[in-house]
Amino acid sequence: MDYKAYIRDRITELRMKRGVSEYQMSLELGQNKNYIQGISSGKALPSMTQFLNICDYFEITPMQFFDAESLNPQLSRKVLEEVKRLNDDDVLLLLNLIKRFHNN
Repeated sequence: MDYKAYIRDRITELRMKRGVSEYQMSLELGQNKNYIQGISSGKALPSMTQFLNICDYFEITPMQFFDAESLNPQLSRKVLEEVKRLNDDDVLLLLNLIKRFHNN
């Protein structure tokens, strides 16, 4: 896997979903106005600290960052939080309901 390209493309994807410009995101991260543009163009990669800041900015975990096939990360997190509040019987009912949706 080309991680440099993946990181660049994933940041761009998440930024566009959020509806912010490279310039705006750069400033909101406390960086110079061309910071995200440098990453998007492939000229630079974020440091580990900045990568974690970027994940915080998008309200996702690093694991979610690398799981591009996941649903909307914020929505997925909300669903998981609610599922954790259910008892085992209700979780099984929910699981069966999900399976039923997939079969239809």
